[in-house]
Amino acid sequence: MQARSLADWLTRLEQLHPKEIDMGLQRVSLVARRLDVLQPAPLVITVTGTNGKGSTCAAVQALLQASGKRTGCYSSPHLLQYNERVRIQDRLATDEELCSAFAAIDAVRDDISLTYFEYGTLAALWLFQRADLDAVVLEVGLGGRLDAVNVVDADIAIVTSIGLDHQQFLGDSRDSVGFEKAGIARQGRPLICGETDVPPRFVSTLADIGPQVFQRGKDLDWQLLGADGRWQVSIQTPSAVSQTLGPLAAVSLPRDNLLLAIQACVLAGCQLSAEQVSQTLQGLRLTGRMDWRQIQWRGQTRSLCLDVGHNPHAASWLASTLAQREQPMRAVFSALDDKDVSGIVQALRGCFLDWALAPLPSPRSRSASELQQLLDGQGERAHCHTSVAAAISAQLDADDKSAIMIFGSFFTVAAALEWLAQRS
Repeated sequence: MQARSLADWLTRLEQLHPKEIDMGLQRVSLVARRLDVLQPAPLVITVTGTNGKGSTCAAVQALLQASGKRTGCYSSPHLLQYNERVRIQDRLATDEELCSAFAAIDAVRDDISLTYFEYGTLAALWLFQRADLDAVVLEVGLGGRLDAVNVVDADIAIVTSIGLDHQQFLGDSRDSVGFEKAGIARQGRPLICGETDVPPRFVSTLADIGPQVFQRGKDLDWQLLGADGRWQVSIQTPSAVSQTLGPLAAVSLPRDNLLLAIQACVLAGCQLSAEQVSQTLQGLRLTGRMDWRQIQWRGQTRSLCLDVGHNPHAASWLASTLAQREQPMRAVFSALDDKDVSGIVQALRGCFLDWALAPLPSPRSRSASELQQLLDGQGERAHCHTSVAAAISAQLDADDKSAIMIFGSFFTVAAALEWLAQRS
């Protein structure tokens, strides 16, 4: 029989389980024990949060590597190819490696039904364990307490932020979301929290679990040193001594998230000088996270920014970032039907000259006309297009001075990346 390709496997995994998302650890834990992947490396760092997980994971992995550790990183979702989800050192997992991992899972699961994400999580753990790594970074897919990633007992847990998203699974209050995210903590082990406004249930859940809590604004923080973007951090050493690290060069990713990554690596025992941290973080870029690009359009150089932000919390951060720019901005926006579009628009009112709206290549896409109604209701100018590519072209043609902000979903950014690739 001919071996399955990665595309064949992914198609199969989408159809094996009756639910796309099925919260709970019982099934995936049982298969993980059969695979013997519950300790994929000597050091495991788990990251959850409403926003900021991707940049935090990327920074943790980069700093661990700068300290000389062999690392793996598991993240989701992907933008253009599934292989993006599993990174070993500086390379993506190959099709062959992923297929071997899926086959290994299939060989031991018997009649246990697993979701697409559970298969992917187990595959990452299986590959990491066989790569003889020093450390792995695991991004939680949804929530924390009942997410498949939480089958592994993290040595260090990070909660980047606590906001409303995925309410149908995590509840409709920050209290319920905080409870779910606190579930990645482990007794006696560090829990680093980037959220300064922590809801009561998050605090009480951590009190019940008993981790060592390090909170931004209390135990760790960062300070801007000048108009050129230089900054420094105040963190805790493993021996509970405050340490200042800096000056650090200007960065493109959010400093709140980079701070958490620095603190995690210091608590993990990494010996890094301020110069090493500065060089590592200064050059760090993450596709689709405030991802500025320059293109030639009708003989002129134009600026585009791609960002996967898709909830009010992310929109508020985006608004504060754009407020520092003097260049006029136009938006290209699309969203899935489970997102709080009203909250997103409210956070960004007045930031853009206008909004170009488009549907997404997903059955869960909001229609452009529905998005326009929501924007009209909040006094924003908006117009509909047939695709993200058409919306980008229209905004570039609107004038020759504006920068274009493309955001709203991983699907939005993926469509923009495909459009850019075709142009090149």
